[in-house]
Amino acid sequence: MGKNRHGAAGADLVIKVPVGTVIKDAETGDVLADLTQNEQLVTLLKGGRGGQGNARFATATNKAPKFAQPGGELEERKLRLELKLMADVGLLGLPNAGKSSLISKVSAARPKIADYPFTTIAPSLGVVPYKNYRSFVMADIPGIIEGAHDGAGLGHRFLKHLERSGILLHLVDISWMPERDPIAEFESISRELTLFSPELAAKEQVVVITKTDLPQTQQELPGIKAWFEQKGIKVFPISSATGDGIEALLDEIARRLWGKAEEVW
Repeated sequence: MGKNRHGAAGADLVIKVPVGTVIKDAETGDVLADLTQNEQLVTLLKGGRGGQGNARFATATNKAPKFAQPGGELEERKLRLELKLMADVGLLGLPNAGKSSLISKVSAARPKIADYPFTTIAPSLGVVPYKNYRSFVMADIPGIIEGAHDGAGLGHRFLKHLERSGILLHLVDISWMPERDPIAEFESISRELTLFSPELAAKEQVVVITKTDLPQTQQELPGIKAWFEQKGIKVFPISSATGDGIEALLDEIARRLWGKAEEVW
């Protein structure tokens, strides 16, 4: 047509995703982008080039050429987007170890809390206020059980959320003794981390003994603490119900995150 037509350029398609999203090639599994910063922008696919109409090729001797340039091929790819929570501190432990109780005690997060396994079925984040107006982010994930690296329980769907945590709080419930062995459970969860990701297993861990307000826990606590301390592991007994030990635990997290605990102004 005599209207100097040409192939139009397509508009950019920008898809907004949460910070912490990992973009992978769905067929090869290759990581294409790891979006860890706000407003971070990556180009994953290029659109096809618009074709040139015949007017583009007109010359002084050929004012109406009978040919045009077709558009270029666009790129196609199947993508898989995975979200890994961004948190300073990740909570780790068996179902009912007291993770949800702790995060609800120290932050405004309100995960479901009940006396049965897998009360938490989705990760949650809480902002923990610290002295002098500082704060850090804590992540609560569903409880991990043996075989989690292969998907047992809620498995690797949620273990990946701990990979971005700077510090892991490993919560150990000793209130079930002697029916259950908390040391064997601790070692079992530690093995799951190694099988899932050696890098995750190498992260700093702080062992937190929970539910110390219960009489049976008080009876077993000295022996359990001694076992961990022989391994060079610092232990923090706490009660989310009464608040005992919480301040000392937060001070330890502050020392590990910022190099020191702070005094209150």
